[in-house]
Amino acid sequence: MGDVTGAPPPEQPALAGLEVPAARRRRVAAPPGPAAHLPVARVCIDLAPPHLDRPFEYLVPENLDESARPGVRVKVRFAGQDVDGWLLERVADAEHAGRLLPLRRVVSLEPVVPPQVVRLARAVADRWAGTLADVLRLAVPPRHARVEGEAPAAPAAEPDPGHRPDAAPTSGRAGAPAWEAYRGGPAFLRHVLSGGAPRAVWNALPGTGDQRWAAALAQAVAVCLLGGRGALVVVPDGRDVDRVCAALREIGLDAVADGGTVARLVAEDGPAARYRAFLAVLRGHARVVVGTRASAFAPVADLGLVVCWDDGDQQHAEPRAPYPHVRDVLALRSELEGAAWLVGGHARTVEAQQRVVTGWAHEVTADRAVVRARTARVRALTSVELAREGPAAAARLPAPAWRALRDALAAGPVLVQVPRAGYVPVVACARCRTPARCDACHGPLGLTRGDGPPSCGWCGRLASAWRCGECGAAALRSMRVGSERTAEELGRAFPGVTVRVSGARAAGGVLADVPDRPALVVATPGAEPSAPSGYAAAVLLDAAVASAGERLGAEVDALRRWLAAASLVRAAADGGQVLLVGDGAARPTQALVRWDPAGLAGRELDERAELRLPPAVRVAAITGTRDAVAAVVARVDVPVVEVLGPVPLPPDDRQGGALEPEVRTLLRVPPAGGAALARSVAASVAIRSARREGGTVRVQVDPPDLL
Repeated sequence: MGDVTGAPPPEQPALAGLEVPAARRRRVAAPPGPAAHLPVARVCIDLAPPHLDRPFEYLVPENLDESARPGVRVKVRFAGQDVDGWLLERVADAEHAGRLLPLRRVVSLEPVVPPQVVRLARAVADRWAGTLADVLRLAVPPRHARVEGEAPAAPAAEPDPGHRPDAAPTSGRAGAPAWEAYRGGPAFLRHVLSGGAPRAVWNALPGTGDQRWAAALAQAVAVCLLGGRGALVVVPDGRDVDRVCAALREIGLDAVADGGTVARLVAEDGPAARYRAFLAVLRGHARVVVGTRASAFAPVADLGLVVCWDDGDQQHAEPRAPYPHVRDVLALRSELEGAAWLVGGHARTVEAQQRVVTGWAHEVTADRAVVRARTARVRALTSVELAREGPAAAARLPAPAWRALRDALAAGPVLVQVPRAGYVPVVACARCRTPARCDACHGPLGLTRGDGPPSCGWCGRLASAWRCGECGAAALRSMRVGSERTAEELGRAFPGVTVRVSGARAAGGVLADVPDRPALVVATPGAEPSAPSGYAAAVLLDAAVASAGERLGAEVDALRRWLAAASLVRAAADGGQVLLVGDGAARPTQALVRWDPAGLAGRELDERAELRLPPAVRVAAITGTRDAVAAVVARVDVPVVEVLGPVPLPPDDRQGGALEPEVRTLLRVPPAGGAALARSVAASVAIRSARREGGTVRVQVDPPDLL
């Protein structure tokens, strides 16, 4: 029998002379008519191509009139398939002259992208040459239908500035004692309380109790709530979220789950908890948001204060397109919504310093006498300082540091900061000192434990039969010592003393805090636990490793890591001391000894202005295959643009391990031309998308690492 695929089904023929019955017609319901009021919906479709970065118009059917509100998720027909989208607004007349397709359905009644979030997302997309859909995916957490059904959907209530009982702290501790130590601190809070929008860069000092940085942020949030407005605090990780939430509870601001007004937005809490907190903010049940990077877009009603803590932490930089930074997202939000802007940290970034120098923000700092009274005594144990020790000066833990650890352990816990995690992350040939590489993938070799063979840090293969390709020797020596090996060495040097390890790769993970009992706490940068009364001492090992590197801002980042650890130590009056061990870079070493992060940031900014590096200029990095990059750059039309490159990228820097060689071209303009550069680059990339040009291209405006 032949192939009848696709043929119509066989029919029984009628007998001759019989009447053939009429075919029964199927009754098709007429499509619903358009809504009587504002029948046109403008939708942002959730698709990646840059040439689709514009609202598309659809007809609102009469049966969706009530549910199709601005901000809701919708399904629409596009290019022959159903796609997701966000309904941005409804209008009376369409700009499109042809026939409009109707909305397929409303996915959820929750208006997840209110107007202020749409304005912010559009500004972020324009600032970083991205698309609105890319930014909205960062701003809105994935839908969780079960969580939506836990409470009826309701529009966010309009805040009443004259009604304060729900917003005011209930403990009667709404004062701000932590801010009295800073020049400009009380004035900043008074301005926030009166409904103003001041902008400040704050250098926080060490302290405990009401003087610690988390308590100071809680006091600023309480002042904002007393003024009848909401607040948003963005911190690098979940531990910092816990610290700020705990400080808020101390002044009577509880979580929404406990009947309070504080929402915690952290992705690590899981999809359900995150979406539940997001809905609490969206519906107006939460007036305060504390969270990590994505919470910068949280739809806080009547926003009065935005805070970014430790803006130099890399976790504030979004790794997905269009690669925005929390600090600058909150700056845009401050301008759009008239909110106060506060960037704080123990250190100061070059980007924050530029905002102070240009007058966009003011600094909030303590006088030198207050700095000396609140900080520990800092000593730099360089080779010059240790010259009297003779050959022992080259030890990783020289005698002065060993004696300081021994003496401090009698008074409480001691912190030891190590710049590298693991056991021995980097090894080299013991004879010629050539770094050891894997024979299979040429990745770096290291040791995961003391009694095992070296293994590759990239592919994980064991290198038990390794021999040096330069001299043929088989012996290895350590080039970098990690936190695990350091803890092992300290355990032998101080028998009977408890040794704790804190780090993402440690057996116990990252510790939040440690008791005040004597112990050695070995931690990698960013994983230092806090002690209730502060550490008796801190030793910062391998200063040369921590401050080395050719990347832009390496010295400023080293000082930020050192200050983060030093700020956990008791004041000098209480016996606290900090020892920096090793020949670190001169400028961050001196800045640590003087406790002067603003001075280092200012000198770094002056050098970047002279060399025309960000943030003194605006830069767009176009990376990809050579022909594709050349085509995108050729269409960029900015009057004062300076084209640098293309420069071939090494294989290790290729995106996603691309096999085809890639190049990078930099487009540099003065600060005033940054907006025009972003627009022109975005337009060129959209043309590339519409024409379906070959190759790959990746655009990053103001990339953090240019060197």
